Amino acid sequence: MKKPVKIALGLLAILLLLIGGAYGWAVMRTAGLRSTDVQTHRVDFPIPFPLTEAELAELEPGADPAFVALERAVERGRHLVSSRYACGECHGQSFGGGVMIDDPMIGQVLGPNITTGGGSKTLAFTPSDWDRAVRHGVLTDGRPSAMPAEDFQLMSDQELSDVVAYIRSQPPVDHEVPPVSLGPLGNVLVATGALPLAALVMESHEEPHADVPPMAEVSVEFGRHLSGVCTGCHRADFSGGPIAGGDPSWVPARNITPHAEGLAGWSYEDFVAAVTEGKRPDGSAIQVPMTLIQPYARNMTEVEMQALWAFLQSLPPQPTGT
Repeated sequence: MKKPVKIALGLLAILLLLIGGAYGWAVMRTAGLRSTDVQTHRVDFPIPFPLTEAELAELEPGADPAFVALERAVERGRHLVSSRYACGECHGQSFGGGVMIDDPMIGQVLGPNITTGGGSKTLAFTPSDWDRAVRHGVLTDGRPSAMPAEDFQLMSDQELSDVVAYIRSQPPVDHEVPPVSLGPLGNVLVATGALPLAALVMESHEEPHADVPPMAEVSVEFGRHLSGVCTGCHRADFSGGPIAGGDPSWVPARNITPHAEGLAGWSYEDFVAAVTEGKRPDGSAIQVPMTLIQPYARNMTEVEMQALWAFLQSLPPQPTGT
């Protein structure tokens, strides 16, 4: 065998050993991350929230306060799920299970069944279990889940209670959803932090949650509360940039601060058209994943939309990706 061929084969063998070693590290690193025991606070709250004294005083004679409280909680939960907390995108529109990722290279990450039917992962959940799952991304055994919990940090106890009341009111679905299964690229992405586990990147699992949301009014405070679901893509400072953990085909998230690279020069009407119709002021089309948000944005109330806009306009202008 000629010397150049031997050298080439030797280099190839070394390269394969390096690739194999790196992948072996990624598999072990990912396994370690996914088996991390995440400690969180333990909270409790009623499901549904009872009526306030003012609501009790307004009840018709003979009305059952418990029944009315549940009825109102379900309706509030219906609005939250249809306008803000897009549970159906991962858990399916029936909440019986959905697809988050299904790619041979990345893996199969399916949203579990959260109904009261067979195969439900939440049937025996306590309020504390719901808190850990939704707002902390932690499974009942303490391991990190695939839940994008960073989007729900500002969710109040009452809102979570309302969402649970609504989901439990839906028809039970009998469906056993397979556990998470990562492919070769998925192991590498998790190991390197390109596909982060929310429970492991959140700054704190001990911060208390608000009991109830701010008053629904056109205010920066209420808008800040609504903006919690935007941070997963647009970042904590809303400056946008590449979406951590997103599909590689997704375009970077838009800067939504009042910066020249963001929403400077936009009107409220421009903002509404962008989030509900997918049209920017220059006529260009909004792209995935923002297009997935349009059906939910259309269900926001005028007060919610104006409050969110007021908050975004109150932000300091930030260059994209800072």
